[in-house]
Amino acid sequence: MSWVDDKAHAELERIRVAKANQVYPYFREFEKGGLHNSIGGKPIINFSSNDYLGLTDHPKVKEAAKKAVEKYACGLSSARPQATTTDHVELEKRLAKWFDFPSCLTFTTGYQAMVGTISALADKDTTLVLDAYSHACILDGSFLAAGTPGRAPEIRFFNHNSAKSLERILKTRERKNALVLVEGVYSLDGDKGHIAEFVEICARYDAVLLVDDAHGTGTLGTKGTGIVEEMGLHGKVPIVVSTFSKTFGGIGGILLGTQDVTDLVKNSARSFLFSATLPVPVVAAASTILDMLEADGPAMVKELHQKSEYFRGKLKEAGFELGTSNTHIMPVMCREERKTLFMHVALLECGVMMVPLVYPSVKQGEERLRVNITRGHTQEDMDTALELLKTYGEAFFVLSGEDIGPMEA
Repeated sequence: MSWVDDKAHAELERIRVAKANQVYPYFREFEKGGLHNSIGGKPIINFSSNDYLGLTDHPKVKEAAKKAVEKYACGLSSARPQATTTDHVELEKRLAKWFDFPSCLTFTTGYQAMVGTISALADKDTTLVLDAYSHACILDGSFLAAGTPGRAPEIRFFNHNSAKSLERILKTRERKNALVLVEGVYSLDGDKGHIAEFVEICARYDAVLLVDDAHGTGTLGTKGTGIVEEMGLHGKVPIVVSTFSKTFGGIGGILLGTQDVTDLVKNSARSFLFSATLPVPVVAAASTILDMLEADGPAMVKELHQKSEYFRGKLKEAGFELGTSNTHIMPVMCREERKTLFMHVALLECGVMMVPLVYPSVKQGEERLRVNITRGHTQEDMDTALELLKTYGEAFFVLSGEDIGPMEA
């Protein structure tokens, strides 16, 4: 046994306790695709999926991927400099037009898109300014850039969604340039970023705003192009990073900006240059979903909003606390680890899956179930989940707020 094994064993204690109590919630094995799935042969309705418009399992999407496999095989066995297809280029052109940006570059994952973009743009003359609730891809991209010899940007954090806090940091930054990194929709709390305020402040202090709109793509704006469209900010947000892993139903990253910005990232981002190219079957699937969004996007987004409003209203009516959520992502606050894990297990036993978020994913006392409402959920799905939430919310004292104590080994 090495020190690595000793370290791993010590740090896995909480997980061993959870497994011993049969409440460890992660890495459960799905047996098929779609929102209506199965685990261990038992049917489940997935309320943890990011398939917000319910298009991942659409027959047209799967057929497009199959045809791409026949034409290109499953992958191209190389990175984009040696493995760019006409399908990649055509999708990038179409995405730029749909999002109303000058240029688009696609990555193998959304995580790589953010990490690569930050590392390509930030240098020793840059202050990276991050929202305190930034996603891991923003944090990791910033820390990677800060640790790069010869580049090493300054990193500062501002209070979540606080325009005043952002302004204070931009006033006192130590570097000439500033890149402000925020999100369109924050995935843990389901609240929208205050993008319009940040646009004004960035303009005042000569800072560049980059918005991670992974959870806004396909869900916000009349067409579904995201937070920029919803807030009427086209031409005022210079850089957006998004993903194919949610509304677009697959895997992959999206960078939107000027031609110069996407060209710089294309030629210098290590996560782009030294990673296998996005598989063409995924490109074909995303292109087909884009067809659907171009044809029926407004109707699909409207349906998602109607279902989200219904579910949110019923949760509030039952007495659940939803924090600051104002989107399709709803944190059902349990505020204790045992309550959260017991709720998850009880719901799953009844065929409803809702992901639990506990420390260190969230602060102690802010434990919750994260509920993602999608267009693919039926009225029956939502009503079933609501009844179960009320039943177990009472049984495990989530609604009353009574304490049930810590978990023991």
